[in-house]
Amino acid sequence: MKAITNMKESYANFQAMDSKDKNNFIKETLLNNLLYILILIAIIFTAIKNPKFMSVSAVATIVTLSAASIPIALGIAGCIVLTGTDLSAGRVVGLTACITAALLQASDYPNKMFPDIPALPIPVVILIVMAVGAIIGLVNGFFVAKYNLHPFIVTLATQLITYGILLVFLMTNGNNGQPLSGLDKGFVGFVTGSKISLFGVAIPNYVWYAIIYVIVMWFIWNKTTFGKNMFAVGSNPEAANVSGVSVFKTTIMVHTLAGAMYGITGFIDSARNSSNTAGTGLNAECDAIAACVIGGVSFVGGTGKISGIVLGVFILRIIFVALTYLSVDQNLQYIFKGGIILVACAIDMRKYLVRK
Repeated sequence: MKAITNMKESYANFQAMDSKDKNNFIKETLLNNLLYILILIAIIFTAIKNPKFMSVSAVATIVTLSAASIPIALGIAGCIVLTGTDLSAGRVVGLTACITAALLQASDYPNKMFPDIPALPIPVVILIVMAVGAIIGLVNGFFVAKYNLHPFIVTLATQLITYGILLVFLMTNGNNGQPLSGLDKGFVGFVTGSKISLFGVAIPNYVWYAIIYVIVMWFIWNKTTFGKNMFAVGSNPEAANVSGVSVFKTTIMVHTLAGAMYGITGFIDSARNSSNTAGTGLNAECDAIAACVIGGVSFVGGTGKISGIVLGVFILRIIFVALTYLSVDQNLQYIFKGGIILVACAIDMRKYLVRK
């Protein structure tokens, strides 16, 4: 009802404009929503070229891929709200995925990385990888907050450090860098198994877990003091500090929470991949950043909604699935991904400059 009321008010305001203002309004609206318009055209074009794109299986693919990407996007979004970013996200996902795989290999697997360690309960492993991610996030937040370093530099450094730790970890106990596979069936079933089917398509469990993450993060962002402080610091750290908000504490907490979300992503990806290597999680941060920007999380700071992030993740996955259905070379998809980030950021900054 509120949306309908806002639409009516906007239409009434538009009707009250003179012809010049109407033209400017239409121009600004088209430019500000250019990316969405282009994406809509691309979707329609794909559906015409390949009708299978609108099939139930294609929709299911989009939903499952989106669900797997939601945790990392929810994490990195907080960093962007603080006018920062996190380039270490993908490598943290890779590290936590490999840790998960090492701890949850089947007991009868001949190449078990830690043969003397019994199978750990799944909740314990989840807490372990969340803690690993949170520690890396805490390090990021500490250097950003304490020394006022740009998050780009800090997370670039921790990206390299994390990758180095991952490579060392994969060489541990005679593994010699081999892929970690032979995962426990109970663990794989916990993540990728399905108890519910819609329209004849099995919905993996991690889709339902993604819904839980979204609800929890929505509550944190919108109903807690921490969430309000995050937006205050992102909008104007000096004003937030004067108002009694601890910029130092908030920055560390945002990055720590982000790291924990990367750990969850690694846990999910470990089961989805079935074989985890040093390349697991590579460039995952690029997809997450693109999804956040598409979803309206501004690099200007202090702006963003959980619903927008989820929408951004879905839109990005729709694009990549569409490219697959159009038989576009996998390597060319990196070009589209970079172009989307560039255009989305340009449109976002344009809105900010126009407001100024």
